[in-house]
Amino acid sequence: MITPDEIRKKADRLYTPFLQSLLLGEPFFPLDWPAGRKIPDDYPKLEDAVQQLLKGSKKYLGYGYQVELIQRKTRKFDMQSLPSRITFETETDYLKFLNKEPEVADFQQAVARMRNEVPELNIWLNQNPQKVIKNLGKWEDLLRVCLYFQKYPKPHLYLRELPINVHTKFIEKNKGILNELLSAILPDGAINPEENDFEKRFGLRYAEPSVTIRALDQNLQVKYGISTSEMSILISDFESRSLKGYRFIITENLMNFRTLPDLSNSFALWGKGFNVAILKDVEWLRHCQIIYWGDLDAQGFQILSQLRSYFYETISVMMDRETFETFQEFAVPGTVCKVANLSYLTPEEYDLFADLSKRTIRLEQEKLRKDFVIGRLNNLADR
Repeated sequence: MITPDEIRKKADRLYTPFLQSLLLGEPFFPLDWPAGRKIPDDYPKLEDAVQQLLKGSKKYLGYGYQVELIQRKTRKFDMQSLPSRITFETETDYLKFLNKEPEVADFQQAVARMRNEVPELNIWLNQNPQKVIKNLGKWEDLLRVCLYFQKYPKPHLYLRELPINVHTKFIEKNKGILNELLSAILPDGAINPEENDFEKRFGLRYAEPSVTIRALDQNLQVKYGISTSEMSILISDFESRSLKGYRFIITENLMNFRTLPDLSNSFALWGKGFNVAILKDVEWLRHCQIIYWGDLDAQGFQILSQLRSYFYETISVMMDRETFETFQEFAVPGTVCKVANLSYLTPEEYDLFADLSKRTIRLEQEKLRKDFVIGRLNNLADR
């Protein structure tokens, strides 16, 4: 036999279908289901179960479910008046039982506003009633944003400078729901479908990442106006410079980047660890010699493999067992690595990666002697 708690759980599960019925204008009540035929073997428990069910019903509370009782012959207790069906006759009974009346009133108000101001949302609305509920209290501002983008697609402004009467951080805090809404209402030409980033997807300006670069050759400094100390360049500007044909030494660490020696026909790039990903679309780098110098730890080899996935001919330097064994006295505990398969390492590199990963140790490249570094780099330059 069903219990009041089970009735509440079943009513909760039907809440989304109920909201969809409101959206579609379809009848939902009366709502009923069997009370179940299984009863307790102990008579006092049976009596208590029936009373608990009745005390939670509309007969006692004035709202909620009704219990249909029928006379039924039982195996142990002969004829008994037992629950047969549970029924919610009206919307009011159902919502009061779930304590959802205020929420549904706000839901209907939001729906009316959406349909009136942005009717293009109707299909999305019918499919996502719970998301309407989740964002109650925000719909006035959400619709303001929708209306703006409908009028001014791809505005090429920063989020906080958009002339929309909402809090400056509102769009930033609600990108998830706004992504869905704008994707549902904007024409194809107003969306960059291959982009997941909100700003890129909807034609906004964004804080563009930068590349930190040095010229290791004074002739290149003069020719291209790139400092021998260091300078930062927006990635879009870097992509358009076309420095193809030169050597690029990419370092994981800032100190290594800053202390690289002079080297003819060479530039240095600070990779900033896994941030090397911003280089993947720099097409002219494919026509350069790329040398990567990272820490001797699992993460350093992850970054090397990642970089090689963009630029297959990348050469590693000082990321070999000889370097590790020469300076292993400086090794320290590393960071646990859960990655096991790195597809872009040589067999020798993978063997060292697996060893360092298993032992969870790290040799930071700042610990290498200057003369050792210069010798290795000069050997590469002579190739």
